[in-house]
Formats: sequence, structure tokens, C-alpha cells
Amino acid sequence: MKKIILTGGGTAGHVTPNLALLPALKEKEYEVRYIGSYQGIEKKLIEGAGIPYEGISSGKLRRYFDFKNFSDPFRVLKGYAEALKIIKNYKPDVVFSKGGFVAVPVVLAAKHYKIPTIIHESDITPGLANKICIPSAKKVCCNFPETVSYLPADKAVLTGSPIREELLKGDRLSGLQFAHLSPDRPVILVIGGSLGSVKVNTAVRSILSRLLENFQVIHICGKEHLDDSLIGTPGYVQYEYVDKPLKHLFAAADIVISRAGANSICELLALRKPHLLIPLSAAASRGDQILNAKSFQKQGFSSVLEEEALTDDSLYQAIQDLYANRETYIRTMEQTQLNNAVETIVSLIDACTQKN
Repeated sequence: MKKIILTGGGTAGHVTPNLALLPALKEKEYEVRYIGSYQGIEKKLIEGAGIPYEGISSGKLRRYFDFKNFSDPFRVLKGYAEALKIIKNYKPDVVFSKGGFVAVPVVLAAKHYKIPTIIHESDITPGLANKICIPSAKKVCCNFPETVSYLPADKAVLTGSPIREELLKGDRLSGLQFAHLSPDRPVILVIGGSLGSVKVNTAVRSILSRLLENFQVIHICGKEHLDDSLIGTPGYVQYEYVDKPLKHLFAAADIVISRAGANSICELLALRKPHLLIPLSAAASRGDQILNAKSFQKQGFSSVLEEEALTDDSLYQAIQDLYANRETYIRTMEQTQLNNAVETIVSLIDACTQKN
């Protein structure tokens, strides 16, 4: 039986594409093991999927000053030593990395033992962790046509993002029943990522009374971001995080408001859900979400409202326009060719094991 190590962590976006690959890998009889951080979000998600999990020390390599910059390199070195031991004992045929700083020691340890590695880069421009890992990779998969120019020509493969198969099997009525909402009024799903988004949460709640005149709202607001004062508001439900029922909530939604993390928007594309993207501002990030959103907007998949332009009126108007033009967005999304990411990536994995 062929063996594979999956790695990646820090946010759910670094884990869900790995989860999406599991059914295809199991079908091809791969023995799967996961390496992540000791207590990151990936640990709960992977163990919940029944995959053997190994935790290693993890540190962040920052481009800015922080006192942790003095201690985190030692955490990375410890993680590298731990990854070396795991790989030596497990003897995988291939490693697949979804990124995040926990993946860096794993990819470097795989290189030490000459284990082929495939990397997936979600954003248009590679993040620092993947930049460190790319020289050690056999192939680098990506979501956007623009990304290819940032990668070595002999390694870049435009695959799109692996989408969890079960996400495509949601049932609208089940979603409405889970949220205790009516089938007679349109539904807005607000989802800010696994960590939530304070600015998006605040903006939506500030116009909630106006929205509820015509819509119902399902609000996935992130851990510790529930608003107790809104509990019991007719037509409005809020959750910190949703796992298995999420497919049904997507099916129940007529339109979606989301940040512009690459995996999230690729899921919206696969689901053909008309969506409004509010990318994380350049002041609070390296600007990757802005680039992601602009790419999808250019391709006609997304409506975009940048955070700097976010006001009560601009958000309300953007939602109204999106709902009015939702069929146009659906038709455009139906024409995309990036629908076979799982099949393409597993083929690359197979090619590595055959050569190894």
C-alpha cells in the first residue's frame, strides 16, 4: 500500500482541501497520515475525519518586528527535528502540503529523505511559507491563472482548489430546518472564515433590520463573536462555526457574503452561489484577498466591495444588486473549467509515487 503524508494548518483553509482529497486517496488505497501543529484547528478537523494525526512544534516566520521572532525559529527547528523522526519512521511515498507555517518543517524534512512533495498554493501570489517550500517541491498546484507567472515554469500546474465532495450534496430544506427559517423568503449566508471577521460581522449587523425586511440571514460569525442581544431575532440565526451542516446551509442560501480567502471563494464557485466578496484590507494583510477578489471579479464570478469602501449604505446596495443579478453570476460560474481539482491533484500524486 502506498503511503502519503498530508500537511498544512493554521486556518481551516489550510485543512479543508486536504480533507477534500481523502475520498479519492482512499479509493486508490493510499495509507494516509497527517502532520500538523500540536493544538491547531487542523488537529480537530483531521482527527474528526478519522485520520492518524501527528503534532509537531510550529513557529511563524514574520516579515515584521515581534518579540516572538526571537523564539519562533527555535520552535521551527524543533518541528523540523520532529518531522524528520516521523518521516523516517513512517517512510511515506509522497507528501502533499497545503501550506501554513507548520508545513515548512515537514516539506524540508521530506526533502532531506528525498521524498517527493507536491504543494498547493491557494492565493495569487505565494505566501512566505510556500516560498520557502517551493524549491523543495516537485509540483506546485494553484487556483488562479495569474499565479503561474510567480512559479517555476516546470513546476506550476493550474488545478483549482480541491472541493469537499460532501459540500456539493447539500439539501436546501435540510438547511432551512437546521436554521429554523422559512422556505418562502430568500436567504443570505454570511461567512467570514473559520476565525470570523469582526468588520464584516459589525457591518452586517448594523443593517440587519433593513435586510430582514426582505431577507432571512444565516450568520457564521466566528468563535466568540456571537451577539447575545440578537439571539431570538426572527429571521436571523448566528453560529460561531458550522461543520457538517454547512453543506445544507450553502444549499439554503440564495446569495453569500464572504471574505475572499482562496479556498472559500473556490467553494462558492463550485457551488455556483452568487456572492459578494469583502476582502481583508491591505492594511491588515499582505493583500492576497484583494488580488483573489479582483481575479474572480474580472472573470465575472464575484461582486466585490472593498473594506475601505464598506459603509452601511454601500453594503446594503451591493447586496441588493447581487440579488437582482444573481442569475447572471450563476450562468458565468457554470462556464468555468476548474472543476476537476481533486482528480488532477491525485494524478500528480500518483505520478510522484510511480517515479519514486
